Amino acid sequence: MAQDPSSHRRFNPLTGEWVLVSSGRTNRPWQGRVEDAARVRAPEYDPDCYLCPTNTRASGETNDDYDDTFVFTNDFAALVPESNAAPINDGLIKAEPVGGTCRVICYSPRHDVHLASMPSDQVRSVVDLWAEQMAELSLDYRWVQVFENRGAAMGASNPHPHGQIWAGSELPVEPAKEDLCQRDYMKRRGSHLLLDYLAQEEGDERIVAENSEWVALVPFWAVWPFEVLVIPRRHVRWLPDLSPVQRDRLGDLLTILLRGYDRIFGVPFPYSMGWHGAPAPVGSHGHWQLHAHFYPPLLRSATVRKFMVGYELMAEPQRDITAEEAAERIRAAIASA
Repeated sequence: MAQDPSSHRRFNPLTGEWVLVSSGRTNRPWQGRVEDAARVRAPEYDPDCYLCPTNTRASGETNDDYDDTFVFTNDFAALVPESNAAPINDGLIKAEPVGGTCRVICYSPRHDVHLASMPSDQVRSVVDLWAEQMAELSLDYRWVQVFENRGAAMGASNPHPHGQIWAGSELPVEPAKEDLCQRDYMKRRGSHLLLDYLAQEEGDERIVAENSEWVALVPFWAVWPFEVLVIPRRHVRWLPDLSPVQRDRLGDLLTILLRGYDRIFGVPFPYSMGWHGAPAPVGSHGHWQLHAHFYPPLLRSATVRKFMVGYELMAEPQRDITAEEAAERIRAAIASA
C-alpha cells in the first residue's frame, strides 16, 4: 500500500498507540554512509571477559567450563526473589513490592561470535534454552522477559554473545498493553490479532524474510527506523510451545535477518530484541500470539542514531522513513549475500 510522501499517523493495534510518520523528510539527499567492514577481530577466548568459560566474574564467582550455552543468576540483578519494599496506597501515591530474578544467558563459549555468525545447530541450542528458561521461571513468576541488547549503542556491557532473562511477579507495562489489545480483539473478532495482521501482510512490501514457519516484517506501525517483528505462521502462545520444526526454522530466519542487518551499514548492527508470549498462567491466555520485537537504533549510518527526544518524549513517537522504505533496505541487504 503506497503512502503519500507527507506526514501521517499510523495506528499500532497491538498496543493501542499511534506513531507520527514524516516520510517527506527522506526527500532530502541521503547523508548516511556505509562503514568499512574491516575491523579488529575479537579473540576466541578473552581472559579478561566476565562471560568466557572458567573466568572469574566481578562477584568472585567462577564460570563453568561450558562448551555450549551457560546460564547464571545476574550478579547485579534488578529483581530479587524477596522484596523488602513496603506497599504504599495513599491517594495518588502508590507503590508495590515486586519479586523476581535476573539471569544471564551465554550463547556460546566463543568470545568472537554472535547469533548471526553461529552455526544453525548452535542457534537452535539458544532457542531451546530460551524456551526451557521461560517454562521453568513461569512456574514462579507471572512474566518472563527474554531479551538481548547487542552492541554498546544499546547498553551492552560485554561483547561476549549473550542475552538476559528478567522474571517478575507482576505484568510489566508493555506486555500489559499487548495483553489488553489481543484479549479485546479476540472478544470482538474471535481470532488472533497478529495472525490476522500476518494474513493481511502476506505478499506485501513490508515483509523482509520468511520461511514455512516464520515471517519477519517491518510492521506498518514501526517506531524505530529498521524495526522488525518476527511472528510464527501458526498459533503459538509462548516459546515452550514451539515444535522442533518451528525451532529449526526460527534459527534459519534469525540467521538471515541478523546477517542482513549487519550489511545495512557494514558494521555489527546494534539492537534490542525481546520475546513476548503469554503470561503465566499460560492456559488462561489463549488470545496471545508469540512474537519477537527487534528495535535497532541506527538511522542514517553506523554513527547516526535515532533518539527518542523532544516531540517523541513530549507528544508521541515519530519516524523519518516509512516502514516500506526500511523493509526495502533490509531486503536489499539480505539479498547482497
